[in-house]
Amino acid sequence: MLKNIDPALNADVLHALRAMGHGDTLVISDTNFPSDSVARHTTVGKVLHIDNVSAARAMKAILSVLPLDTPLQPSVGRMEVMGAPDQLEPVQAEVQKEIDAAEGKPAPMYGIERFAFYEKAKQAYCVITTGETRFYGCFLLTKGVIPPAA
Repeated sequence: MLKNIDPALNADVLHALRAMGHGDTLVISDTNFPSDSVARHTTVGKVLHIDNVSAARAMKAILSVLPLDTPLQPSVGRMEVMGAPDQLEPVQAEVQKEIDAAEGKPAPMYGIERFAFYEKAKQAYCVITTGETRFYGCFLLTKGVIPPAA
């Protein structure tokens, strides 16, 4: 255990989040996402886990240490519902609340068509799979920067 580090963040996930650079992307996925096969194409090359938590809980933990690319608004994408791209699923609404809380302001997500999401995910730095069992619990985050202390 570490002080001031969310206990959902294990060593592998923390290492990946720290190693990522500005503009790198990461995937938070649900249990139905083809995490293993997609992760083999990423920089890390294997799937990382934040097991037994919802997508919203994983997002909260990750955003406790990861800055979003705020100049690139929006900087979080969500997998679109097939046939209803503007529909926001309950899991996505829960994740949106965590993003807004972390940013201290509304920071709407953008939609990514399902198969385009798979392709973008293959180009990510890493894939972090969660215990989320609801459909469309998949998100793509772009890492931002932390400015120097004044």
